[in-house]
Amino acid sequence: MTAFLIAAALLVIAIIALLLPPLLRTPRFSGSTDQSEANLAIFRDQLAELERERREGSLAEADFAQAKSELQRRLLEEVPAQAAPATTDGGSRQTALALLVLIPLAAAAGYALLGEPRALDPLQRQARIAPEQIEAMLNSLVDKLRKNPDDHQGWVMLARSYKVLERFPEAVKAYERAAPLVDQDPALLADYADVLAQTQGGSLQGRPSELIERALRINPREPQALLLAGAAATDREQFAAAADYWSRLLELVEPGSEEASALTAAIGKAREFAAAQAGGGAKPGASAGAVSGEVTLSSKLAATVQPGDVLFVFARAEEGPRMPLAAQRARVADLPLRFEFDDSMALAGGKKISDFATIRIEARVARAGQAQSSSGDLFGTLSGVKPGSRNLRVLIDQVQP
Repeated sequence: MTAFLIAAALLVIAIIALLLPPLLRTPRFSGSTDQSEANLAIFRDQLAELERERREGSLAEADFAQAKSELQRRLLEEVPAQAAPATTDGGSRQTALALLVLIPLAAAAGYALLGEPRALDPLQRQARIAPEQIEAMLNSLVDKLRKNPDDHQGWVMLARSYKVLERFPEAVKAYERAAPLVDQDPALLADYADVLAQTQGGSLQGRPSELIERALRINPREPQALLLAGAAATDREQFAAAADYWSRLLELVEPGSEEASALTAAIGKAREFAAAQAGGGAKPGASAGAVSGEVTLSSKLAATVQPGDVLFVFARAEEGPRMPLAAQRARVADLPLRFEFDDSMALAGGKKISDFATIRIEARVARAGQAQSSSGDLFGTLSGVKPGSRNLRVLIDQVQP
Protein backbone atom coordinates (compact mmCIF):
# COMPACT_ATOMS: atom_id res chain seq x y z
CA MET A 1 0.00 0.00 0.00
CA THR A 2 2.80 2.44 0.93
CA ALA A 3 4.55 1.93 -2.41
CA PHE A 4 1.33 2.63 -4.32
CA LEU A 5 0.62 5.84 -2.39
CA ILE A 6 4.18 7.09 -2.87
CA ALA A 7 4.00 6.40 -6.62
CA ALA A 8 0.63 8.16 -6.89
CA ALA A 9 1.91 11.17 -4.95
CA LEU A 10 5.00 11.43 -7.16
CA LEU A 11 2.83 11.41 -10.29
CA VAL A 12 0.70 14.25 -8.93
CA ILE A 13 3.84 16.22 -8.02
CA ALA A 14 5.22 15.62 -11.50
CA ILE A 15 2.10 17.07 -13.12
CA ILE A 16 2.16 20.11 -10.81
CA ALA A 17 5.87 20.63 -11.50
CA LEU A 18 5.17 20.65 -15.24
CA LEU A 19 2.21 23.02 -15.08
CA LEU A 20 3.05 25.57 -12.41
CA PRO A 21 6.38 27.11 -13.53
CA PRO A 22 4.99 28.57 -16.76
CA LEU A 23 1.99 29.95 -14.89
CA LEU A 24 4.08 31.56 -12.16
CA ARG A 25 6.57 33.04 -14.60
CA THR A 26 6.10 36.75 -15.39
CA PRO A 27 4.82 36.89 -18.96
CA ARG A 28 6.93 38.71 -21.55
CA PHE A 29 4.99 39.32 -24.71
CA SER A 30 6.20 40.48 -28.06
CA GLY A 31 4.45 40.72 -31.33
CA SER A 32 7.39 39.23 -33.18
CA THR A 33 7.18 35.98 -35.09
CA ASP A 34 10.36 34.81 -33.40
CA GLN A 35 8.74 34.96 -29.95
CA SER A 36 5.74 32.96 -31.15
CA GLU A 37 8.00 30.33 -32.62
CA ALA A 38 9.97 30.18 -29.38
CA ASN A 39 6.75 29.60 -27.42
CA LEU A 40 5.71 26.86 -29.83
CA ALA A 41 9.09 25.20 -29.40
CA ILE A 42 8.68 25.25 -25.61
CA PHE A 43 5.25 23.63 -25.87
CA ARG A 44 6.63 20.97 -28.21
CA ASP A 45 9.44 20.20 -25.76
CA GLN A 46 7.00 19.89 -22.86
CA LEU A 47 4.73 17.63 -24.88
CA ALA A 48 7.70 15.45 -25.85
CA GLU A 49 8.72 15.23 -22.20
CA LEU A 50 5.21 14.08 -21.25
CA GLU A 51 5.24 11.44 -23.98
CA ARG A 52 8.64 10.19 -22.83
CA GLU A 53 7.41 9.83 -19.22
CA ARG A 54 4.34 7.96 -20.46
CA ARG A 55 6.48 5.50 -22.47
CA GLU A 56 8.76 4.89 -19.48
CA GLY A 57 5.76 4.18 -17.27
CA SER A 58 6.36 7.03 -14.79
CA LEU A 59 3.20 8.85 -16.00
CA ALA A 60 -0.17 7.13 -16.14
CA GLU A 61 -2.28 7.34 -19.32
CA ALA A 62 -4.97 9.38 -17.59
CA ASP A 63 -2.41 11.83 -16.17
CA PHE A 64 -0.77 12.14 -19.61
CA ALA A 65 -4.08 12.95 -21.24
CA GLN A 66 -4.85 15.59 -18.61
CA ALA A 67 -1.42 17.23 -18.88
CA LYS A 68 -1.54 17.20 -22.68
CA SER A 69 -4.99 18.81 -22.66
CA GLU A 70 -3.70 21.53 -20.35
CA LEU A 71 -0.73 22.20 -22.62
CA GLN A 72 -2.99 22.50 -25.66
CA ARG A 73 -5.30 24.89 -23.82
CA ARG A 74 -2.37 27.09 -22.82
CA LEU A 75 -1.06 27.04 -26.38
CA LEU A 76 -4.38 28.37 -27.70
CA GLU A 77 -4.36 31.09 -25.06
CA GLU A 78 -0.74 32.10 -25.52
CA VAL A 79 -0.55 32.50 -29.32
CA PRO A 80 -3.31 35.15 -29.68
CA ALA A 81 -2.00 36.94 -26.64
CA GLN A 82 1.24 37.86 -28.41
CA ALA A 83 -0.47 40.76 -30.22
CA ALA A 84 -1.25 42.68 -27.03
CA PRO A 85 1.00 43.09 -24.01
CA ALA A 86 -0.45 41.96 -20.69
CA THR A 87 -0.64 44.46 -17.89
CA THR A 88 -0.66 41.95 -15.01
CA ASP A 89 0.22 38.34 -14.24
CA GLY A 90 -2.44 38.02 -11.51
CA GLY A 91 -4.61 35.68 -13.61
CA SER A 92 -1.76 33.24 -14.15
CA ARG A 93 -0.91 33.20 -10.47
CA GLN A 94 -4.54 32.56 -9.57
CA THR A 95 -4.61 29.69 -12.07
CA ALA A 96 -1.41 28.30 -10.54
CA LEU A 97 -2.85 28.38 -7.03
CA ALA A 98 -6.06 26.79 -8.22
CA LEU A 99 -4.16 23.97 -9.92
CA LEU A 100 -2.02 23.43 -6.82
CA VAL A 101 -5.18 22.68 -4.82
CA LEU A 102 -7.41 21.11 -7.45
CA ILE A 103 -5.05 18.54 -9.02
CA PRO A 104 -4.46 16.50 -5.81
CA LEU A 105 -8.14 16.75 -4.88
CA ALA A 106 -9.23 15.68 -8.35
CA ALA A 107 -6.81 12.74 -8.31
CA ALA A 108 -8.04 11.55 -4.90
CA ALA A 109 -11.69 11.98 -5.85
CA GLY A 110 -11.18 10.18 -9.16
CA TYR A 111 -9.57 7.17 -7.46
CA ALA A 112 -12.30 7.07 -4.82
CA LEU A 113 -14.98 6.99 -7.54
CA LEU A 114 -13.32 4.82 -10.19
CA GLY A 115 -10.63 2.87 -8.32
CA GLU A 116 -10.76 0.14 -5.68
CA PRO A 117 -9.56 1.62 -2.35
CA ARG A 118 -10.04 -1.73 -0.58
CA ALA A 119 -7.32 -3.18 -2.80
CA LEU A 120 -4.83 -1.12 -0.79
CA ASP A 121 -5.58 -3.29 2.26
CA PRO A 122 -3.12 -6.24 2.28
CA LEU A 123 -5.65 -8.40 4.12
CA GLN A 124 -8.21 -7.75 1.39
CA ARG A 125 -5.66 -8.61 -1.31
CA GLN A 126 -4.69 -11.84 0.43
CA ALA A 127 -8.31 -12.85 0.90
CA ARG A 128 -9.00 -12.44 -2.82
CA ILE A 129 -6.22 -14.81 -3.90
CA ALA A 130 -7.91 -18.12 -4.64
CA PRO A 131 -6.06 -21.46 -4.41
CA GLU A 132 -6.30 -21.71 -8.20
CA GLN A 133 -4.48 -18.38 -8.53
CA ILE A 134 -1.75 -19.51 -6.16
CA GLU A 135 -1.32 -22.72 -8.14
CA ALA A 136 -1.20 -20.74 -11.39
CA MET A 137 1.52 -18.45 -10.00
CA LEU A 138 3.52 -21.45 -8.84
CA ASN A 139 3.20 -23.12 -12.24
CA SER A 140 4.30 -19.91 -13.92
CA LEU A 141 7.40 -19.78 -11.71
CA VAL A 142 8.13 -23.45 -12.43
CA ASP A 143 7.88 -22.80 -16.18
CA LYS A 144 10.33 -19.90 -15.92
CA LEU A 145 12.78 -22.03 -13.95
CA ARG A 146 12.59 -24.80 -16.54
CA LYS A 147 13.69 -22.28 -19.15
CA ASN A 148 16.34 -20.84 -16.84
CA PRO A 149 17.45 -23.67 -14.50
CA ASP A 150 20.45 -21.67 -13.25
CA ASP A 151 18.23 -19.06 -11.60
CA HIS A 152 19.15 -20.08 -8.05
CA GLN A 153 17.24 -17.18 -6.48
CA GLY A 154 14.13 -18.35 -8.32
CA TRP A 155 14.54 -21.89 -6.94
CA VAL A 156 14.79 -20.45 -3.42
CA MET A 157 11.59 -18.48 -3.99
CA LEU A 158 9.87 -21.66 -5.17
CA ALA A 159 11.16 -23.63 -2.17
CA ARG A 160 9.81 -21.04 0.27
CA SER A 161 6.46 -21.01 -1.53
CA TYR A 162 6.20 -24.80 -1.24
CA LYS A 163 7.11 -24.56 2.45
CA VAL A 164 4.27 -22.11 3.13
CA LEU A 165 1.91 -24.53 1.38
CA GLU A 166 3.36 -27.41 3.47
CA ARG A 167 4.48 -29.21 0.30
CA PHE A 168 7.73 -30.17 1.97
CA PRO A 169 9.08 -32.84 -0.43
CA GLU A 170 8.76 -30.38 -3.32
CA ALA A 171 10.39 -27.66 -1.20
CA VAL A 172 13.36 -29.97 -0.56
CA LYS A 173 13.80 -30.59 -4.30
CA ALA A 174 13.67 -26.85 -5.01
CA TYR A 175 16.32 -26.16 -2.35
CA GLU A 176 18.51 -28.86 -3.90
CA ARG A 177 18.38 -27.03 -7.24
CA ALA A 178 19.51 -23.84 -5.47
CA ALA A 179 22.49 -25.57 -3.81
CA PRO A 180 25.19 -23.12 -5.06
CA LEU A 181 23.33 -20.27 -3.37
CA VAL A 182 22.07 -22.17 -0.32
CA ASP A 183 25.49 -23.59 0.60
CA GLN A 184 26.86 -20.08 1.14
CA ASP A 185 23.90 -18.60 3.03
CA PRO A 186 23.41 -19.60 6.71
CA ALA A 187 19.78 -18.45 6.78
CA LEU A 188 18.95 -20.57 3.72
CA LEU A 189 20.83 -23.56 5.16
CA ALA A 190 18.74 -23.33 8.34
CA ASP A 191 15.50 -23.07 6.39
CA TYR A 192 16.54 -26.00 4.20
CA ALA A 193 17.20 -28.05 7.36
CA ASP A 194 13.77 -27.16 8.72
CA VAL A 195 12.04 -28.23 5.49
CA LEU A 196 14.06 -31.45 5.30
CA ALA A 197 13.13 -32.30 8.88
CA GLN A 198 9.43 -32.03 7.98
CA THR A 199 9.90 -34.84 5.48
CA GLN A 200 11.41 -36.97 8.29
CA GLY A 201 8.47 -36.71 10.67
CA GLY A 202 9.90 -33.60 12.32
CA SER A 203 13.25 -35.23 13.15
CA LEU A 204 16.29 -32.96 12.88
CA GLN A 205 18.76 -35.81 13.12
CA GLY A 206 21.03 -36.76 10.22
CA ARG A 207 21.17 -34.46 7.22
CA PRO A 208 19.19 -31.58 8.87
CA SER A 209 21.70 -31.45 11.74
CA GLU A 210 24.58 -31.35 9.26
CA LEU A 211 23.00 -28.36 7.51
CA ILE A 212 22.45 -26.60 10.84
CA GLU A 213 26.07 -27.12 11.86
CA ARG A 214 27.25 -25.73 8.51
CA ALA A 215 25.04 -22.67 8.94
CA LEU A 216 26.50 -21.98 12.40
CA ARG A 217 30.05 -22.37 11.10
CA ILE A 218 29.32 -19.59 8.59
CA ASN A 219 27.44 -17.43 11.11
CA PRO A 220 27.41 -18.51 14.77
CA ARG A 221 24.63 -15.99 15.41
CA GLU A 222 22.14 -17.15 12.76
CA PRO A 223 18.82 -17.11 14.69
CA GLN A 224 16.92 -19.95 13.01
CA ALA A 225 20.00 -22.18 13.05
CA LEU A 226 20.44 -21.59 16.81
CA LEU A 227 16.76 -22.38 17.41
CA LEU A 228 16.93 -25.62 15.40
CA ALA A 229 20.28 -26.61 16.90
CA GLY A 230 18.74 -26.41 20.36
CA ALA A 231 15.78 -28.51 19.25
CA ALA A 232 18.08 -31.12 17.69
CA ALA A 233 20.16 -31.27 20.87
CA THR A 234 16.98 -31.80 22.89
CA ASP A 235 16.00 -34.71 20.64
CA ARG A 236 19.39 -36.26 21.44
CA GLU A 237 18.78 -35.51 25.15
CA GLN A 238 21.83 -33.21 25.15
CA PHE A 239 20.05 -30.69 27.34
CA ALA A 240 23.10 -28.66 28.37
CA ALA A 241 23.94 -28.06 24.68
CA ALA A 242 20.33 -27.10 23.98
CA ALA A 243 20.41 -24.53 26.80
CA ASP A 244 23.66 -23.11 25.37
CA TYR A 245 22.23 -22.71 21.84
CA TRP A 246 19.04 -21.08 23.10
CA SER A 247 20.96 -18.77 25.45
CA ARG A 248 22.92 -17.49 22.45
CA LEU A 249 19.64 -16.97 20.61
CA LEU A 250 18.15 -15.11 23.59
CA GLU A 251 20.83 -12.43 23.17
CA LEU A 252 19.46 -11.71 19.68
CA VAL A 253 15.75 -11.26 20.49
CA GLU A 254 14.04 -8.19 21.90
CA PRO A 255 14.11 -8.17 25.72
CA GLY A 256 10.65 -8.55 27.23
CA SER A 257 9.10 -9.87 24.02
CA GLU A 258 7.02 -13.05 23.78
CA GLU A 259 9.93 -14.75 22.02
CA ALA A 260 12.25 -13.83 24.89
CA SER A 261 9.80 -15.20 27.47
CA ALA A 262 9.36 -18.48 25.59
CA LEU A 263 13.12 -18.89 25.17
CA THR A 264 13.78 -18.14 28.84
CA ALA A 265 11.29 -20.85 29.86
CA ALA A 266 12.83 -23.35 27.42
CA ILE A 267 16.35 -22.60 28.67
CA GLY A 268 15.23 -23.09 32.27
CA LYS A 269 13.62 -26.44 31.46
CA ALA A 270 16.68 -27.61 29.49
CA ARG A 271 18.99 -26.70 32.38
CA GLU A 272 16.68 -28.53 34.77
CA PHE A 273 16.89 -31.66 32.64
CA ALA A 274 20.66 -31.27 32.31
CA ALA A 275 21.02 -31.04 36.11
CA ALA A 276 18.93 -34.19 36.54
CA GLN A 277 21.13 -35.99 34.01
CA ALA A 278 24.27 -34.90 35.82
CA GLY A 279 22.83 -36.28 39.06
CA GLY A 280 22.03 -39.60 37.44
CA GLY A 281 18.27 -39.05 37.68
CA ALA A 282 15.48 -39.19 35.14
CA LYS A 283 14.02 -36.18 33.38
CA PRO A 284 12.11 -33.96 35.87
CA GLY A 285 8.44 -34.88 35.87
CA ALA A 286 9.02 -38.30 34.29
CA SER A 287 8.22 -41.46 36.17
CA ALA A 288 8.74 -45.18 36.15
CA GLY A 289 5.14 -45.40 34.95
CA ALA A 290 6.01 -44.14 31.44
CA VAL A 291 4.46 -46.05 28.54
CA SER A 292 5.80 -46.33 25.01
CA GLY A 293 5.11 -48.17 21.78
CA GLU A 294 4.29 -47.86 18.11
CA VAL A 295 1.20 -46.93 16.09
CA THR A 296 0.52 -48.58 12.72
CA LEU A 297 -2.30 -48.39 10.15
CA SER A 298 -4.23 -51.40 8.87
CA SER A 299 -3.45 -52.15 5.23
CA LYS A 300 -7.21 -52.36 4.60
CA LEU A 301 -7.58 -48.65 5.41
CA ALA A 302 -4.34 -47.38 3.85
CA ALA A 303 -6.05 -46.34 0.61
CA THR A 304 -8.57 -44.15 2.47
CA VAL A 305 -6.07 -41.68 3.94
CA GLN A 306 -3.72 -38.99 2.68
CA PRO A 307 -0.14 -38.43 3.91
CA GLY A 308 -1.09 -35.00 5.26
CA ASP A 309 -4.06 -36.22 7.35
CA VAL A 310 -3.71 -35.32 11.04
CA LEU A 311 -2.95 -38.14 13.48
CA PHE A 312 -3.46 -37.96 17.26
CA VAL A 313 -2.24 -40.42 19.88
CA PHE A 314 -3.78 -40.14 23.37
CA ALA A 315 -3.26 -41.74 26.75
CA ARG A 316 -6.54 -41.73 28.71
CA ALA A 317 -7.66 -43.08 32.05
CA GLU A 318 -9.93 -46.09 31.63
CA GLU A 319 -11.98 -44.88 34.57
CA GLY A 320 -11.89 -41.21 35.37
CA PRO A 321 -11.53 -37.96 33.42
CA ARG A 322 -12.25 -38.00 29.70
CA MET A 323 -9.48 -35.44 29.08
CA PRO A 324 -6.24 -37.06 27.87
CA LEU A 325 -3.46 -37.67 30.35
CA ALA A 326 -0.96 -37.10 27.53
CA ALA A 327 -1.15 -36.53 23.79
CA GLN A 328 0.97 -36.43 20.65
CA ARG A 329 0.13 -34.91 17.25
CA ALA A 330 1.61 -36.12 13.96
CA ARG A 331 0.59 -36.90 10.37
CA VAL A 332 -0.27 -40.10 8.54
CA ALA A 333 3.00 -39.74 6.65
CA ASP A 334 4.81 -40.33 9.98
CA LEU A 335 3.39 -43.87 10.36
CA PRO A 336 4.59 -46.18 11.77
CA LEU A 337 4.87 -43.70 14.65
CA ARG A 338 6.80 -44.18 17.89
CA PHE A 339 5.27 -42.66 21.02
CA GLU A 340 6.29 -42.31 24.66
CA PHE A 341 4.13 -40.80 27.38
CA ASP A 342 5.12 -40.04 30.97
CA ASP A 343 3.98 -37.90 33.88
CA SER A 344 5.86 -34.82 32.58
CA MET A 345 3.31 -34.64 29.74
CA ALA A 346 0.28 -34.44 32.06
CA LEU A 347 -2.60 -32.43 30.58
CA ALA A 348 -5.73 -33.05 32.60
CA GLY A 349 -5.70 -30.78 35.63
CA GLY A 350 -2.61 -32.35 37.18
CA LYS A 351 -3.74 -35.95 36.69
CA LYS A 352 -0.84 -38.19 35.71
CA ILE A 353 -0.45 -41.61 34.13
CA SER A 354 0.98 -42.98 37.38
CA ASP A 355 -2.22 -41.97 39.22
CA PHE A 356 -4.14 -44.81 37.54
CA ALA A 357 -3.87 -48.59 37.71
CA THR A 358 -4.61 -48.96 34.01
CA ILE A 359 -4.94 -46.60 31.06
CA ARG A 360 -6.04 -46.77 27.43
CA ILE A 361 -3.97 -45.75 24.41
CA GLU A 362 -5.96 -44.40 21.47
CA ALA A 363 -4.69 -43.48 18.00
CA ARG A 364 -6.98 -41.48 15.70
CA VAL A 365 -6.74 -40.15 12.14
CA ALA A 366 -8.83 -37.00 12.46
CA ARG A 367 -10.62 -36.17 9.20
CA ALA A 368 -11.50 -32.69 10.43
CA GLY A 369 -8.01 -32.10 11.82
CA GLN A 370 -9.43 -31.67 15.36
CA ALA A 371 -8.72 -33.64 18.51
CA GLN A 372 -12.46 -34.28 19.02
CA SER A 373 -13.70 -37.42 17.32
CA SER A 374 -16.02 -37.06 14.33
CA SER A 375 -17.76 -39.32 11.84
CA GLY A 376 -15.39 -40.93 9.37
CA ASP A 377 -12.33 -40.82 11.64
CA LEU A 378 -10.09 -43.89 11.65
CA PHE A 379 -9.02 -45.14 15.06
CA GLY A 380 -7.52 -47.94 17.09
CA THR A 381 -7.35 -48.49 20.85
CA LEU A 382 -5.39 -50.56 23.31
CA SER A 383 -7.02 -51.03 26.73
CA GLY A 384 -5.81 -52.33 30.07
CA VAL A 385 -2.36 -50.77 29.70
CA LYS A 386 -0.43 -50.64 32.96
CA PRO A 387 1.88 -47.69 33.65
CA GLY A 388 5.43 -48.72 32.85
CA SER A 389 4.45 -50.84 29.83
CA ARG A 390 6.85 -50.76 26.88
CA ASN A 391 6.81 -51.84 23.23
CA LEU A 392 3.03 -51.48 22.93
CA ARG A 393 1.40 -51.98 19.52
CA VAL A 394 -1.63 -49.88 18.55
CA LEU A 395 -3.32 -50.74 15.23
CA ILE A 396 -5.63 -48.24 13.55
CA ASP A 397 -8.23 -50.58 12.05
CA GLN A 398 -11.70 -49.07 12.76
CA VAL A 399 -13.88 -46.33 11.28
CA GLN A 400 -15.92 -43.96 13.42
CA PRO A 401 -19.66 -44.32 12.55
